[in-house]
Amino acid sequence: MGEDPRHIQQQIDDTRERMGDTVGALAGKADVPGRVKGSVAAKKDAVADRLSGARERMPAAGEAAHKGAGMAQENPIGLAVGAIAAGFVVGMLLPATRVENERLGPVSDQIKEQAREVSGEAVQHGKELAQDVAESAADAARESGREHSDQLRESVSERAPTS
Repeated sequence: MGEDPRHIQQQIDDTRERMGDTVGALAGKADVPGRVKGSVAAKKDAVADRLSGARERMPAAGEAAHKGAGMAQENPIGLAVGAIAAGFVVGMLLPATRVENERLGPVSDQIKEQAREVSGEAVQHGKELAQDVAESAADAARESGREHSDQLRESVSERAPTS
């Protein structure tokens, strides 16, 4: 009964501060639309940053389009695998809707997990395919170089004066 009024006032102030923090945290959690907007904005900014960095590293647009068209004509299966992988990645980035969660529930989670696995495999196959294409191009360039050097050697030997 003989507690100091200043000590009691300090306890009340501490309790008010903790309650204010708790109410602020609950208000933040209750603001679902605001949190979704913030999340979407953050993902949008991250994608924009990646795209701007990719643009700086890309060769001229015409050259890239020409290479892309050539690769698509030479390897339509690789293009299809890449498109499927990109579709899975975009699908994984989109947030689930309330209706989707209500109707699909655990099945949706299982499908998403399978999609992650398949997209990982598709990316790996795409990498292997790109490596094979690069190796084939290098082999073709070496063979072409050999042919040109042989032709040049023959041309020089034909034109060289014989003594």
